[in-house]
Amino acid sequence: MGGHHLSLLNLTFEKLRKSYNELLEFKIVLEKACSFLVSSRGAVVPEERELEENVFSHGNYVETPFLFEQEITPAPSNQSGLRFISGIICKSKVLRFERMLFRATRGNMLFNQAPADEHIIDPISTEMVEKTVFVVFFSGEQARIKILKICDAFGANCYPVPEDISKQRQITSEVSARLADLEATLEAGIRHRNKALASVGGPLTIWMDMVKREKSVYDTLNMLNFDVTKKCLVGEGWCPVFAKTQIQEALQRATFDSNSEVGIIFHSMDALESPPTYFRTNSFTGPYQEIVDAYGVARYQEANPAVYTTIIFPFLFAVMFGDWGHGICLLLGALVLIARENKLSTQRLGSFMEMLFGGRYVLLLMSLFSIYCGLIYNEFFSVPYHIFGASAYKCRDNTCRDAHTTGLVKYREPYPFGVDPSWRGSRSELPFLNSLKMKMSILFGVVHMNLGIILSYFNAHFFGSLLDIRYQFVPQMIFLNCLFGYLSLLIIVKWCTGSQADLYHVMIYMFLSPFENLGDNQLFWGQRPLQVLLLLLSVIAVPWMLFPKPFMLKKLHNERFQGRTYGVLHTSEVDLELEPGSARQHDDDFNFTEVFVHQMIHSIEFVLGSVSNTASYLRLWALSLAHSELSTVFYEKVLLLAWGYDNLVVRLVGLAVFSFATAFILLMMESLSAFLHALRLHWVEFQNKFYHGDGCKFRPFSFASLTEDEN
Repeated sequence: MGGHHLSLLNLTFEKLRKSYNELLEFKIVLEKACSFLVSSRGAVVPEERELEENVFSHGNYVETPFLFEQEITPAPSNQSGLRFISGIICKSKVLRFERMLFRATRGNMLFNQAPADEHIIDPISTEMVEKTVFVVFFSGEQARIKILKICDAFGANCYPVPEDISKQRQITSEVSARLADLEATLEAGIRHRNKALASVGGPLTIWMDMVKREKSVYDTLNMLNFDVTKKCLVGEGWCPVFAKTQIQEALQRATFDSNSEVGIIFHSMDALESPPTYFRTNSFTGPYQEIVDAYGVARYQEANPAVYTTIIFPFLFAVMFGDWGHGICLLLGALVLIARENKLSTQRLGSFMEMLFGGRYVLLLMSLFSIYCGLIYNEFFSVPYHIFGASAYKCRDNTCRDAHTTGLVKYREPYPFGVDPSWRGSRSELPFLNSLKMKMSILFGVVHMNLGIILSYFNAHFFGSLLDIRYQFVPQMIFLNCLFGYLSLLIIVKWCTGSQADLYHVMIYMFLSPFENLGDNQLFWGQRPLQVLLLLLSVIAVPWMLFPKPFMLKKLHNERFQGRTYGVLHTSEVDLELEPGSARQHDDDFNFTEVFVHQMIHSIEFVLGSVSNTASYLRLWALSLAHSELSTVFYEKVLLLAWGYDNLVVRLVGLAVFSFATAFILLMMESLSAFLHALRLHWVEFQNKFYHGDGCKFRPFSFASLTEDEN
């Protein structure tokens, strides 16, 4: 009833508003057009005399009065007196309107215009426009018909204006009185409508939610099939195994509550197509699963990268963002979001705040790992501190004048945790840190890629694919570790022994001159024959990866269909409705060329990707260096420079600039940059080793999902 009542109110209001706008236009036309008309039967304005002289030059013109009645009642067809039509039109159309009138009447007309003093709401389009009042003088019934048609085509509203002054005054007063009555009526209508809207506004959200639920229920029911013989609905769908008992209980409860005479039958059935993928998550693991799903939904029952992303992703972020001062700032922000979790979860947030709140636990782990890596780098807003004891180095003399030239002297055991603070400001600071972070990035990259290949083994083992284990997993492990696993071994040996060997030279000449004596670049006994062996294994791994699998698949296919000279007879509707990617089609549609080309592309991609992916992990070093150097610049060139002046204003300005740069550049832009690079390392370098990501996400019917989809 409320909706119907509002519709009637709106319809009535629109009619009254249209009448009001028409009367307002009529009043303006009366005020402006009267100046163009004669005030008595014998008096003619100069423009009319000019028209009379130009148009009726033969002298057979009989003067007739300009009466209001003549405008509203049709004149006889033989009448040739001077007449007029008055009205109002949009100002933008006046020029074209006048030109069209001139052409239609062949110049036998006089066009007068005057701009309206105010913007008017057009009764037809209901838009606020600037309009112009016009009066067209003409002669003859044919000219009148043409002019009225042109007025109608241009959207001009014509209004009758009497010639008599007394009638003009009478009509003007009547229009003004009618306008006043309509204004009062419209105001009362607006008040009544607002009152009705206020009464509806409270339950409106509940009504809309109820309508959405009903529509979603009927939309789901439309997916069910109607069994004509049994007169019941039959639906096929997916559900998690653990939820079968809950679904059966819910169906039994629905049967009891609805007093249905027919019970609901629920049983499992076999399906040819692959089921959708569903992972149970919570507020902590949900964001990591969303990160993985943004790349692609997991194939049914394949290994889920989100399990490892939960820890590795924030750790790789922290390797690039390592600064325990900045990490504490991120930690405070994460703790605020977590502390206000109950309050913020019920509020309507902006898109950025909603994204930040959804990833509050991601931010928490990123901040904790940033503090950990910052302690290892020994950086607190780029400033090192002696947190874990005294430095292992000291000056050569008491003056310490040669600390930045000839260097310091080691006099005790190494710094117990992280980078020694004495490296800061020394002449070898950048070479040392660059070497450390670059080698560390390669180690992390090799371990990360090996984890991806190992997960491909578990995928193949779970699906029972011995071909993937023998001819994909094994050669991939051999190729990657014979080259970059060996490089990681050299890095660790060099760190442990303190050797001065050039690892670039070792890796390059491992390919160019594998039998050449290593000389000073030898790190351990038997290194040269080991390099030759690893090189041979890596060369053998490439054809091992490329050739056996396609031929083995072809052999298995031929054995499976050996002697078959007939086609498969499709008798069931299920066979006719097979999906293009179903398993049954793959049994019959085997194309050796397509399989071989696919395996070749996969093998080439892995071989080239092993090099490019390992180099891609150097972004850990590059972004860590950039973050450290930016922090140093803002600290030394802004804060310390301002603190060098004995002026409070300069110090406050320097502190403000330093705070702004730290908050917006280091905490926001740098964290976003590190986040995106960590995302790329997971999507490209890690997940392409094992993750197909071509599954379908399980989307159960839920009223809660309606609100989420709307948001």
